[in-house]
Amino acid sequence: MQINSFGIPVFIKNKRGRIKNENRKKSFYHTNFSSSFKKDAPKNLLLIYDIPEGMKKERDWFRRQLKNFDFIMIQKSVWVGPSPLPKDFLDYLKEIKIKDNFKTFKLAKSYIR
Repeated sequence: MQINSFGIPVFIKNKRGRIKNENRKKSFYHTNFSSSFKKDAPKNLLLIYDIPEGMKKERDWFRRQLKNFDFIMIQKSVWVGPSPLPKDFLDYLKEIKIKDNFKTFKLAKSYIR
């Protein structure tokens, strides 16, 4: 961002009158996966993840996908839901490089609230 001689940022307006920020990252939207699980499917998969702060968009997207798959949040990074996770979803996690940041555990009994 450009600054003037006093150290104050200089904003440049584009043709539409909006302030232009050249350092802003372009928006990137991840693929959405629909749930193939039934509403009454047993919640027998424990998922624990730790996605770094630098991958905030991916982490937020991941949380939204877990909600789509009817997972329940136990803590911020501990979820329980139906299993198994779809193969195309796991392949996509590998593609965006967050597959190594979570672990899944099969529960002996279904989770009940």
